[in-house]
Amino acid sequence: MIIGVPKEIKTNENRVGLTPAGAYELIKRGHHVYVQTSAGQGSGFSDEEYLGAGANILPTIEAVYEVAEMIVKVKEPIQQEYALIKENQLLFTYFHFASSEDLTHAMIARKAVCLAYETVELTDRSLPLLIPMSEVAGRMAIQEGAKYLESQREAEAYY
Repeated sequence: MIIGVPKEIKTNENRVGLTPAGAYELIKRGHHVYVQTSAGQGSGFSDEEYLGAGANILPTIEAVYEVAEMIVKVKEPIQQEYALIKENQLLFTYFHFASSEDLTHAMIARKAVCLAYETVELTDRSLPLLIPMSEVAGRMAIQEGAKYLESQREAEAYY
């Protein structure tokens, strides 16, 4: 399978859908991986690391969508990406369809095959891909709250 990893373009999203180690494992099993230039930068992964894992680097998001049979992302596609999605292209990402009717209709119109991380279940009905993200979000909530409290204190210090 030809797997594409575009750089996330959603505001404030710095994660990447596939690490160099993940790319290596897929390539080792006979797949081809194409990563957009600097897609891993926000997560601390260089293009050289992807190249070292055997992945190919492509210059644009358009090139990644064009070549890939499957797209691996972190966040749902945003409106600028809709036209890039090809019929029967598999998208593997967090979709959260319930919160976006526009996204749902766009994926139906593009005739994409959508695999939402948040719906993957084990036989015991647990959600192995959603649980870790929820745990991270819970831990980050404390840090984010503290950040805004500090910002408020800093603002009050000026008055």
